[in-house]
Amino acid sequence: MHRPIPHNCSPPLRRTAPTRRPLSSETFRRLLLETNVLDAARLEKAEAAASSRGTALERAIVALNLADEIAVWRVLAKAHGIKFVDPQKLVAQKEALAKVPVEQVELNEALPVLLKDNVLWVAIDDPFKTFVADNLAFLAGCTVQCALMPPDALKQAIRKLKGGGAGPRDQGPRRGAGEAAAEGEDAPIIRLVSKTIDEALEQRASDIHIEPFQQRLRVRYRIDGVLKEISSLEISLHAPMTSRIKIMAGLDIAEKRRPQDGRIAFRARTRDGDSRDIDIRTSVLPGSHGETIVMRLLDKERGLLSLEALGFEGDDRERFRGIIKRPNGIVLVTGPTGSGKTTTLYAALQELNRPDVKIITAEDPVEFNIRGINQCQVRSPIGLTFARILRAMLRQAPNVVLVGEIRDRETAEIAVQAALTGHLVFSTLHTNDSTSALTRLIDMGVKPFLVAASVQAVLAQRLVRVLCSQCRQPTEPSATDLRSIGIDPGAATDAKFFRSEGCEVCEQSGYRGRLGVYELLQMDRTMREMTFRGEPATRLREYAWSSGGMSTLVQDGARKVMAGRTTVSELLRVVAAV
Repeated sequence: MHRPIPHNCSPPLRRTAPTRRPLSSETFRRLLLETNVLDAARLEKAEAAASSRGTALERAIVALNLADEIAVWRVLAKAHGIKFVDPQKLVAQKEALAKVPVEQVELNEALPVLLKDNVLWVAIDDPFKTFVADNLAFLAGCTVQCALMPPDALKQAIRKLKGGGAGPRDQGPRRGAGEAAAEGEDAPIIRLVSKTIDEALEQRASDIHIEPFQQRLRVRYRIDGVLKEISSLEISLHAPMTSRIKIMAGLDIAEKRRPQDGRIAFRARTRDGDSRDIDIRTSVLPGSHGETIVMRLLDKERGLLSLEALGFEGDDRERFRGIIKRPNGIVLVTGPTGSGKTTTLYAALQELNRPDVKIITAEDPVEFNIRGINQCQVRSPIGLTFARILRAMLRQAPNVVLVGEIRDRETAEIAVQAALTGHLVFSTLHTNDSTSALTRLIDMGVKPFLVAASVQAVLAQRLVRVLCSQCRQPTEPSATDLRSIGIDPGAATDAKFFRSEGCEVCEQSGYRGRLGVYELLQMDRTMREMTFRGEPATRLREYAWSSGGMSTLVQDGARKVMAGRTTVSELLRVVAAV
């Protein structure tokens, strides 16, 4: 049955992904000229501005004051087949406004204007934001359709609905895109999400976990590698928080059945009034009680550390420095997710970053930008994989190549060939120890003689928490504890051991910060022969340890325990006992 279309509202739009902009853009340009809203010269100027700024054409026209916003949006509505909501004639129905809570109107930037035949019509400012109809349909309890309205008028109407009033349209200068976006920061959900991220950064968290359960919404931070529950919120906040985070990450807020991954460019405020850029890798996973969200925080200004700051000490540090200065070969860093592998590789690249050295990286994603290094972002949906980037970068005549991760046989074989043709290659693998990396490459399909000839060294690592210097207390560990990490109680009489206590500085955890414990395997002639013969990882490990060419993770951790930097229990938490 055909429904009548309200006077000031649009006909229904298909809720599809915004792929129609290229199809409607030519119509929009033609109509701008035909209706004399713009002439050819002004249209060309607006198109150039839109292209350089990366903004929509209609917004560039208004930002440059080339035409009246109402006239531009009237043409935009016509180009998309949408009837126009004239703000000068708009009188929103009380019945329509009562259908949607004010905070949801503000969050979705969609104003209810008319309720007719159990269809709620809402005004939006972008023809590709019709997904808000799906967001509001559940709240309104009826079908929701979208209409088009100029952005300034829509914002003023929403502010007026909140009770903040709205001044004349000609007062003050026109707001730029950044200022217009800042208006939304008053919304409760927007403030909640921003506050959650700001607090996580203040507490030095590496991850934010937002997890829905049947009766509550749990928020946890991972601080120094350990999850800590921060708050328990009402479950009703889950949907708006999820929508807000998805919008920030550029994800599809209407898709709730499939996992999604995205990135947020967040500008964090510091206590001293400054700000810094934070890159947030966002993962959304559907669960039994709703979508679980994990946001990994990457501080671009604090992520680059030196080898010393990472915890490299003594002979291992000097051996590693010697290895990374070799002209060719593969250097692998292994460990579980979150063990600092990428940070270690960045530290190595900084040591090599000189004007006479060309360095190219292939990363997924590019976590930190390093001046002087060519960094490439993997984009698997368009076929830009590690292997494809690696092939292309070898034609750029680099001295040093970093491959974010060796995930398959193709990438592994290209990395080996690059190492054998005069390039120094850095990469990571997910294995538990250093010697397992050699057998892992062979399991991937790389021939044993190629692994033996190309690999120079393998570094395995873990991160342990550092004792808080303000509250640590001297202690005497038991002989059993000392033996569990390979320390002879009789030989440790001069060492000073400490235990965690807890204070305001470390937020009662007893620890503040982390450092690495390392296991550096350097290939020698015998190790290469054993690898060529396909010896198992256990035999390789026995030889490497007995020959003195490798100290284990536990041994390196034990040295840090005896130096008073961490505890026996913390070391055993992340490294298997001997």
